[in-house]
Amino acid sequence: MKVSRRDFLRYCGLSATALGLTKTDLFAIDSLLASSNAPAVLWIQGSSCCGDSISLLNRIAATVPKTVDELLLGPIDLIFHPNLMGPSGDEAVAAVRSLKNYILVIEGGVPTAYNGMACTVWTENDVDVTFGDAIRSLAPGASQIICVGQCACFGGIPASGGNPTKIVSVPSYLAMPTINIAGCPPHPDWMIGTIAQLLAGKTVPLDKYGRPTEFFGRTVHSRCPLRETEGVETYGVRNRCLKELGCRGPETYCNCPDMKWNNGVSWCVEAGGPCIGCTSPTFPSQTSFHHS
Repeated sequence: MKVSRRDFLRYCGLSATALGLTKTDLFAIDSLLASSNAPAVLWIQGSSCCGDSISLLNRIAATVPKTVDELLLGPIDLIFHPNLMGPSGDEAVAAVRSLKNYILVIEGGVPTAYNGMACTVWTENDVDVTFGDAIRSLAPGASQIICVGQCACFGGIPASGGNPTKIVSVPSYLAMPTINIAGCPPHPDWMIGTIAQLLAGKTVPLDKYGRPTEFFGRTVHSRCPLRETEGVETYGVRNRCLKELGCRGPETYCNCPDMKWNNGVSWCVEAGGPCIGCTSPTFPSQTSFHHS
């Protein structure tokens, strides 16, 4: 699953500012990768729609590395991902259990009803292993634990409504420090940038919700190019502030206006829709999709 570290560094160099990296950080990453001491990555999925993985896979660009396989499946050494890996069954589980140096990436919430059996991740010694048991056994040995997406970070959509399987967030289930890459789904560069900073040996500054301040340090509204324009009271009016229509930008922390989506093509407000606050700890709430 490896490709050259040069491609990874080339990407980091092109996106250094967006990813929160300096030239010193790039040198540190290069030294780590050259020493073969870079940690492996285990990506475990629980109760979610897999949208966070899809967001990562949607990282496509015109410059090398053009796709996520050129970017992540080599230098970072992705050992386990249920949608992307080649090995399966006992071989895949054995690869997970043999690791001594790894970053644990967790996608999805944790079902706690029915002894967690609403979500199993693999079979080990003829026993179905629940998502909860898997992350509980792997978390203590991880150098870092990264939650990706609302479901893992805060419970998200699976934990909303009736919640029949009693899904909880990963931080509340593990009761351990985690780095929370919020969003429904998160931007691919939020995930890539966080991992790159860890490879550079940097301490990732976090807000009170465990989100990296590099990407979640300011509100959407404070960055929005429409914030000084006159507000509108109806949809279909281009290039005007949508605050009066219930835009959650003033209370939502992330850098969507700067990074944009679909590799810099656009973002929610630019496309004519209000921010729904999908990186907020309370998303989704009864008012998330209600606009005046």
